[in-house]
Amino acid sequence: MLFVLKGFTPETGFRVFAFDGIAEDRTRTEFKVRTDLSLIRTYGIRVQELPLLCCGLLERRDEADVTHTLTFSEDEMRLYASSRAAEKDAADKRRSRRAPVPQPGGAAPEAMRMSLGKP
Repeated sequence: MLFVLKGFTPETGFRVFAFDGIAEDRTRTEFKVRTDLSLIRTYGIRVQELPLLCCGLLERRDEADVTHTLTFSEDEMRLYASSRAAEKDAADKRRSRRAPVPQPGGAAPEAMRMSLGKP
């Protein structure tokens, strides 16, 4: 099933995203995903990320599930935040392992030698 974002509706403290689920036979089914805006701040999730995260929740749901209204739960937010933190740590480790670029012959760069008045 393909999910297409139709829009969202603000509710007090929440944002409800509406999606059309399009089946292989082109039939459409409406789905709604509710998110708690105070919880996204707790887990460092930006509002701009919510549509994609909600779409991912719909894609992971069991096809046999007939529920069309879901909630992006605190557990889902916690998993996302820990996954993002692990990816950031891995990227930081990759960056820190890079060796500095050595200068030829261990000499100072050309511009530095010129500014020091050395040939």
